[in-house]
Amino acid sequence: MKHWAYLILGAFLFFIFISCENDLSTIKKVSFKPTDPDERTSNVHMIQTDSGFAKIELKAKLSETYYKPKTRIKFRKGIEITLYNQAGKVESVLSSMYGEIIQETGQMKFKDSVRLRNIKENQILETEELHWNQNTQAVFTDKSVIVKSSDGSLFYGDGIKTSLDFKQYEFIKPKGKFKID
Repeated sequence: MKHWAYLILGAFLFFIFISCENDLSTIKKVSFKPTDPDERTSNVHMIQTDSGFAKIELKAKLSETYYKPKTRIKFRKGIEITLYNQAGKVESVLSSMYGEIIQETGQMKFKDSVRLRNIKENQILETEELHWNQNTQAVFTDKSVIVKSSDGSLFYGDGIKTSLDFKQYEFIKPKGKFKID
C-alpha cells in the first residue's frame, strides 16, 4: 500500500513538472510592449568631472533609455543640469519638465517650462523648447523666449542663440523692454 502511495505521488509530481512550461516568446508578448524603454532608472544623479573637478551635474527623477533606432535617453519627469566653472562654482542651471538626449549626435532637447539661469549675472531665460548641441556647445531655439534680468529688464523675442553658461546671447527676432539709467 505504501508503494502505491509513493507511485501515485511520484506520478502526480511528474505531471505537474511537465505541465509547467514558460515559453519566453509568450512571456514577452504578454509583458513587453514595443514602446517600452530598454532601460529605466529612477532618481538619477550623475556628475561629469574634468581633472577631479565637477563640470556638469545632471539630476532627474526618471531616465528611460531606448536603443533603437538610435540610442535615445528620455527624462519625462523633469531634468536639471548644473554647469560649474573651473573654480568649481555654479555658473548656470538648466531645468525643464522634459528632456531628451540622442547619444550618437550629442543633441539634447528640453521642453515644457524650460529655464536657463546665469548665476553670476542673475539672468533667467524662459522658453517652451530649447536645444543643446553638446559637440558645439550651442544652445538655441526658434520658439518664443523671455530673458529677465535682476535690474527689471525684460527682453523677449522669437528664437535665441547662446551657450550653456548663458553669458552672452543673441535673439533671432528681438523685442523688449529695458531700463536705461
